[in-house]
Amino acid sequence: MAEENTLGFEQAREQLTEVVRTLEAGGLSLEESLALWERGEKLAAICQQWLDGARARLVAATDQPNGEHPDGEA
Repeated sequence: MAEENTLGFEQAREQLTEVVRTLEAGGLSLEESLALWERGEKLAAICQQWLDGARARLVAATDQPNGEHPDGEA
């Protein structure tokens, strides 16, 4: 979905939480469950992209190539 490309981290996380709740509640057909699972996988990937981007920004801001704190702390 094109909408997924514009989701912020919080929106994707919220939607992913709802997907998990729905799957855990059960009562869906196999086809519905699979479709929801696939949506969850896409949302999880979006969240991971946001987290990876945030980490990269933090590393760049501290100018440390391996993500170490400037004082030598991890």
